[in-house]
Amino acid sequence: MFADLNNILNISPDDVTQRSFILLSDRKADASFLIHHYLSFYLKAGCKVCFIGLVQSFSHYSAVAQRLGINLVQAREKGQLVFVEALKASAAVMLSESSDEVAQLFDYLRSPVPDLRALFEFISSSLSQSEAEAGSSSSPVLIVDDLSVLLSLGVSVRAVLDFTHYCQASICSQLQGSVVTLVRCDEEDDEDESSSHLLQSLSHQCTLSLRVEGLQTGFCKDIHGQVEIWWRGSGENVQSQRKIFQYKVHDKGAGESLSTRMNFGAAQLEHTSPMAAS
Repeated sequence: MFADLNNILNISPDDVTQRSFILLSDRKADASFLIHHYLSFYLKAGCKVCFIGLVQSFSHYSAVAQRLGINLVQAREKGQLVFVEALKASAAVMLSESSDEVAQLFDYLRSPVPDLRALFEFISSSLSQSEAEAGSSSSPVLIVDDLSVLLSLGVSVRAVLDFTHYCQASICSQLQGSVVTLVRCDEEDDEDESSSHLLQSLSHQCTLSLRVEGLQTGFCKDIHGQVEIWWRGSGENVQSQRKIFQYKVHDKGAGESLSTRMNFGAAQLEHTSPMAAS
């Protein structure tokens, strides 16, 4: 986990914020390190996590988590982690090579009007059962590593937004849990079915947004990019808050391609009203 980021967000595994919808996004940069951070953070906090892997395999996330001090294999075996190999299942469905339970969640790929109802019902059932078994000692968490992948698989922006809305209602409101998702948006695109449109719509739903961007000045060996963090205020008299931090990702050893540590330096601080923030 990244201690600097936890300090900025004022969070710790011993005090997990409930009912949060956390939106991660990137533009001309790679925000996947934040997915690894939140996966490790919530598992260390003792939360039940349902992870939808649309971009990478379980073995990939397991290798990175091990370097962050978390054993995903052990977490899955004891029931703390439900990992859906969506990347593999989607390919299997399109090639008609599998009919197992996980692949059936992605039968929408064969539908002329794809929807994510089966996937939502699976997530809701998994996390609801876990809370009944574990009592109310920990809040459930859904993590989706890249919602924008669903658009390339033929799912409409409206269907994805319906999916996130129901996840919020079920996980954040009903189960007092949290949702974390990433949306990649490399190019500006005003089309209705673009990732830019999806990101803009989700920005109005989230309670916390972390947007990773490359430096406008180009490559710099000392700074890899910036993260804009936005906390949405609640109530008419509570202001939303934005902070921008520059960051550098450090490899732990030679040949490692993903980070295990981050250094943040404050670059800008500003306050905006809820109306301006949206």
